[in-house]
Amino acid sequence: MKDLFDFCKFGDFELNSRIVRTGLWESQREKTGNFTPEIYNRYENMAASGVGLLVTELMSLYPKDAFSKFTHTLNYKQFVREARDLTDLVHKYDVPIFAQVGFVQYNKHANQNMRVEDISLDDIRKIQTDYVIAAQKIDYAGFDGIQIGLGNYYFLSRFINPNFNTRDDEYGGSTFNRLKIVLEMIKVIRNNTKLHINCRLNAFDGTNMGMELDETIEIAKLLEKYGADSLQITRPRSPQFFTKENTKGNPLIEATSNIIKNVDIPVILGGGSNSQNQINNILNTTNIDFISMQRPFVADPTFLLDWRVEGNGESICKTCNNCYWKKTSTCHIHKRPKYHIGY
Repeated sequence: MKDLFDFCKFGDFELNSRIVRTGLWESQREKTGNFTPEIYNRYENMAASGVGLLVTELMSLYPKDAFSKFTHTLNYKQFVREARDLTDLVHKYDVPIFAQVGFVQYNKHANQNMRVEDISLDDIRKIQTDYVIAAQKIDYAGFDGIQIGLGNYYFLSRFINPNFNTRDDEYGGSTFNRLKIVLEMIKVIRNNTKLHINCRLNAFDGTNMGMELDETIEIAKLLEKYGADSLQITRPRSPQFFTKENTKGNPLIEATSNIIKNVDIPVILGGGSNSQNQINNILNTTNIDFISMQRPFVADPTFLLDWRVEGNGESICKTCNNCYWKKTSTCHIHKRPKYHIGY
């Protein structure tokens, strides 16, 4: 039987468990973007708790993006040095760490929040180049991988979605053409860094004329073929969907299971899990091997320590979603984690 605390392989990595922590907002950074002692402390707590893989909060590709006020940015001078301190700290616990990179808006001079069909071929090359430069910085900083944001409502998720992409050139139309911006980028990142390439991808979006699971499976196959090392499956507005009041279960389980059947790279189930028994049930009744969690780590960065001892742990997260709505990396109910391993 599988257990969430199994030692297991994820690509070339040896993981301490099947749990992947994925971040969202980073409110504890300084206004200049610098890492603070609270950030290092939180990451050390998570790494020491028994997590298998850490994925950072979003690192915004552009300093004037809608997300850049609420999370990390790659564009300040000390980023590589300070991020190297973070990755060195996490690696002491034999935990790999990926940097999540994405953006919501593409702005050019006075043209703000441009539509997919309005960006030029030069703009496409700029986005690709900016991603490659970001990947090189991340590589220099000691990260083990990069997570490319193709999910939720990030810009690239809209670019690959037929509901938003109505272009009539080589970057519009067919599934392959809409994904081409990403496939070309993956090839260059693979040739110029040592990074594991993970793509965070919507299973479906639920909009009229949007992406459905069959097309997501086609996209997953293309991503694997062109060099992606792993996938994480999500959906738009995931935090709003997964609440205590929602009794319909996790709609991503079946979708993720179907994607796994069609690719030969690791696939992570994202969102909605909050108890040890629930996770072990998913692991042992499906072909899913890796499960991502975000809000439980906000409520208590070291909850896995208790779970390992108790054997039937449940997150103290109340699924209130205040950390999402208020765009913070801290819990608004549980002010302090129970353990303080670091500073």
